[in-house]
Amino acid sequence: MKTTPFWSEECPRPADLPVGDLPERVDVAVIGSGYTGLHAAIALRKAGASVAVLEQQTIGWGASSRNGGMATTGLKEEMPAVFKRYGAEMGRAFWQWALASIDHVEATVEEEEIACHFARSGHVTLAFKPSHYERFAGDVRWFQENLMYNDLWIVDQDAVRSEIGSTAYFGGLVDRNSAALHPARYVFGLAQAAARRGAHLVEQAEVTGLARTATGFRMVTRKGTLQAGDVLMATNGYTGNVVPGLRRGIFPAGSYIITTEPLPVELQQALSPRGRMFFDSKHFLNYFRLTPDGRMLFGGRHDLSTHLDLHESARRMQARMVEVFPALRNVPITHSWSGKLGLTFDLMPHVGRVAGIAYAYGYAGHGVSVASYLGKEAGEMLAGKRATSLFAQIKHTRYPFTPYDRLYLPIVSHWFRFLDWVS
Repeated sequence: MKTTPFWSEECPRPADLPVGDLPERVDVAVIGSGYTGLHAAIALRKAGASVAVLEQQTIGWGASSRNGGMATTGLKEEMPAVFKRYGAEMGRAFWQWALASIDHVEATVEEEEIACHFARSGHVTLAFKPSHYERFAGDVRWFQENLMYNDLWIVDQDAVRSEIGSTAYFGGLVDRNSAALHPARYVFGLAQAAARRGAHLVEQAEVTGLARTATGFRMVTRKGTLQAGDVLMATNGYTGNVVPGLRRGIFPAGSYIITTEPLPVELQQALSPRGRMFFDSKHFLNYFRLTPDGRMLFGGRHDLSTHLDLHESARRMQARMVEVFPALRNVPITHSWSGKLGLTFDLMPHVGRVAGIAYAYGYAGHGVSVASYLGKEAGEMLAGKRATSLFAQIKHTRYPFTPYDRLYLPIVSHWFRFLDWVS
């Protein structure tokens, strides 16, 4: 078993990716080479701005090549809570924005000719308990009445077998509009698209210092210094303390994934008859899907930590996978890896400025589509092509204790487990 991401082994960083040295000056420096940063870079280059994308490791090294490859509808915060907090008009705008984010990914894949196995396969939310299933009917009514959204339907405990080859669940909620893709192929395709348009891609260029100047910012990196008229922080769950105010608004949570060896075609069809993506209804949820080459990818949270041993993670994840799919009991696990989600306290994406530094982050597991679209909007805002974003119009709460996540996340983990127990 390898403790490296399956995705970037199946699709390694392209040897001909046009990375280069640090330029002396650019209009905008983008910190982070994931979906946010690369979409921002593409938008900036379309507007004619010079751009450098600075990556502390290699292009796409973080969550953008480590996630489950699921572009699911909505945001992390549930829509009824969004309506209650921001009002119906704003709530509907957020929902339409989230749907448009998946359309944006699809349009980008087509425009840039990125071969990343994009497919509108849809997803199923699986009822972990009978009480969870009982809530699904109300969910469908709410979406129909408040959002006029009719692409959501219930399957009961018997009918759910047409969606998943498992008896572990009490029914499901199907949404046809979610999409699957190969995340590493997607992020490397974005990097090549940004480079084709003239963006500078600079690897091993961790930013260690930022200071204002008369014309913008002076940036100190592991590869030297850079003058930039503006700076976009696009680091999500990997956000550090270079700009302390930004770190106070986001904290990382670990997400862990395993993959099996490729399964026989007959078993693939038995486990996932319609090729959907799946996640269950727990707070400590599991998510899973078949990969394009027929492996079962099975992921989820353990205790929200980002530093669990990957062999221990694989043991736990495999045990849960076998509870769902007993037929996989003796199938070898080939890969076990982890990545960092970026969570905000209101479970909403945030975009704006702190201490003059622009930022976009807080995708909470919805980053495939949300990071892509918010990165585009952030780039357009920096280029003067867009006045604002929906997510710039909401309060962004920050706390001085946020960087001490290793202290409070175990408490949060116990709370979530308690909620799963009593639900």
